[in-house]
Amino acid sequence: MKKYIVALLLFGSVEGHCQTSAVTTFVPPLDIPLTLSGNFGELRPNHFHGGLDFKTGNVIGKKVFALADGYISRVLVTHGSGCMLYVHYTNGYTTIYRHLLNFVSSIAQRVEAYQYEHETWEVDFTLDPTEYPVHAGQQIAWSGNSGYSFGPHLHVDLIEDATGDRVDPIPFFKNYIKDNRAPQASGIILFPQLGRGVVEGRQQKKRIMPNVLRPIEAWGWIGSAIRAYDYMPGTSNRYGVYSVVLTVDGKETFRSTVDRYSADENRMVNSWVYGDYMKSFIDPGNTLRMLRAGNETRGLIDINEERDYHFVYELKDFYGNTSRCRFVVHGKRQTIDPLVHREKYLFAWDKMNYLQEPGMTLIIPKGTLYEDLPLFFNVRADSGAVAYTYQINDEAIPLHSACELSIGVRRKMVSDTAKYYVARVSGRQMYSVGGKYANGFVTAKILTLGTYTVAIDTIPPKVVAVNKNAWNRSGRIVYHIKDRETGIRSYRGTIDGKYALFGWEMMTDRLICTIDSRRVSRMGKHKVEVTVTDNCGNVTVMRDTF
Repeated sequence: MKKYIVALLLFGSVEGHCQTSAVTTFVPPLDIPLTLSGNFGELRPNHFHGGLDFKTGNVIGKKVFALADGYISRVLVTHGSGCMLYVHYTNGYTTIYRHLLNFVSSIAQRVEAYQYEHETWEVDFTLDPTEYPVHAGQQIAWSGNSGYSFGPHLHVDLIEDATGDRVDPIPFFKNYIKDNRAPQASGIILFPQLGRGVVEGRQQKKRIMPNVLRPIEAWGWIGSAIRAYDYMPGTSNRYGVYSVVLTVDGKETFRSTVDRYSADENRMVNSWVYGDYMKSFIDPGNTLRMLRAGNETRGLIDINEERDYHFVYELKDFYGNTSRCRFVVHGKRQTIDPLVHREKYLFAWDKMNYLQEPGMTLIIPKGTLYEDLPLFFNVRADSGAVAYTYQINDEAIPLHSACELSIGVRRKMVSDTAKYYVARVSGRQMYSVGGKYANGFVTAKILTLGTYTVAIDTIPPKVVAVNKNAWNRSGRIVYHIKDRETGIRSYRGTIDGKYALFGWEMMTDRLICTIDSRRVSRMGKHKVEVTVTDNCGNVTVMRDTF
């Protein structure tokens, strides 16, 4: 732990971001060989993976260290990221450690005091620079598997204080992590632009395999996307690709370099990707700095000559390991049907959009869409339903920020209006997006254009004691909790009428309280009470003794 890593970070200049350089010294966060289960910028639903996931040998309890001199600036316990620490360093960076098992004793005691004082499992408080100073290599916590985690590991985010950007930590640890395997492509999609291009006679997306030998016939404006993953030696994990470059006939048309992003850019991952494919063209409303077009058409290609167009993808990781894949698009003159769409259902990305239908109102502020969108709108009516079902679009379209949707209640089936909620419909399933009832309408904020209706939730959460006979022996009180409609909003537990510290283990839907002998006598019977409330106010109260 006494060795220091010196990393020279050269962030290439991109539009809107100045070129900077910094020499920074860090020590490893663990005292075991560093291997990764996840890297920076991996594509996740609605966000980028913000840091590095370090493997801990599939066990919890490894010592976790500060990377440099600084101080612990913030402490959190959340249901999503578990036990968390922010450490601010004097070198201009801050790290976030997530999914910890616990903190060193002085912080752990303060956290526990906060939890009982505020009667909450979740914790969030900031610290003065003088309260918990740390030096490089000082233990600050133990690695764990807390929160929404799929296995024991240590997650570390790196924030550049001057900009607030999340930056790739891998340059600081490159001498401790070996990599000689190149990224590999596994799929290509061609995107004919609606009303402007065709692929093999159609305006539908066309999937092909990398390095396909048969030319694909197209005409007009098309875009391309690639599915690819990076790999490292000694592990079966798949990682995000650091750099993707597309050239057409030897000219660069697109480049992505996954090295940093801001909080406002995070949801722009939805504009860049299509499923698990990375698009090699940029939507007009997407300002993600890690993407650069090499032409004036945002990376789109005009197939306007009857000849072969040679596409080459170059995939590279941070260490320079490189692979390439190729395919040919043959220009063949074909009929391109113009886009015919009612103006009412044609949304513009750079304007405010407003849609009003009988029983429904939708307001989409300017800057919410990434590109112009022709809606495929439809209404379904069920005579016995609470409300009509509105298909705003046939394909789900993620938005950059939330917009307001109001749906009218046709049949007021319950008098308690708190039981109504807006539900997103996907196949036969419905998922709550919340909402409040007022003046005959339920209004909610939505982040996706899809299919929506109004539903009613009058069913309280299900709460079941787990292996009650073992509570004394294990020293843990465990309940399984589940709400299948609107989800759990809150919970509270007591022992003998006094607040008890129950943690919500979201991965297993369990509430767990470790019996504290300082607060609960080991003698006699004790009464436990757990109250669980869902997002429509339905309540379940469970009472047991042990």
